[in-house]
Amino acid sequence: MSTHNEYSAPVRFLEGQRVYLRPFGQDDVDFYYHSLYSSDTRKLTGTQKHFTREQIEQYFESKRHDSTSVLLAIALCENDEVIGDVQLGDIDPFNRNAYIRIAIHQPAYQSKGYGSEALLLMLDYGFGILNLHRIELNVFAYNDRAIHTYEKLGFQREGVQRQALFYNHAYHDSILMSMLAEEYRERYVK
Repeated sequence: MSTHNEYSAPVRFLEGQRVYLRPFGQDDVDFYYHSLYSSDTRKLTGTQKHFTREQIEQYFESKRHDSTSVLLAIALCENDEVIGDVQLGDIDPFNRNAYIRIAIHQPAYQSKGYGSEALLLMLDYGFGILNLHRIELNVFAYNDRAIHTYEKLGFQREGVQRQALFYNHAYHDSILMSMLAEEYRERYVK
């Protein structure tokens, strides 16, 4: 016989060793809203606009009905604390490609491997369940930590979009990187 407590625990859509990925809910609006006003998050993601709580709620609602996107919260297995988000977007089932983006919103959880684990969970989902062939990302040239992580995970540099972002009184390059399904399988599927 099941109890109500079994069903009040967060859903763990994709689970790793230290983090799991789950859909965002109404309880996550404040976390996401406040995260968008972190100066580090804004710089690393290139976020320039301001958003209201209502816009965040509408964004979550639109993602629930968007078949070309999978937006998931990154939570710690040990205590269910949400520390970031990861998304596969612009999913193209005909050409079998998409983009991926990730943000670990709190500096206390950055550089600890949580983002790498979340990316690998989402890459496994993209290549192994959605049958994608190619997943790409863009990273700003000043984000050395992220570039190092993506390369360590197996993403390949494809090119540079020169001066693609205007942020803090200067233009910055954006680096295009990608991974193919066979590259992922060769490295991670045994």
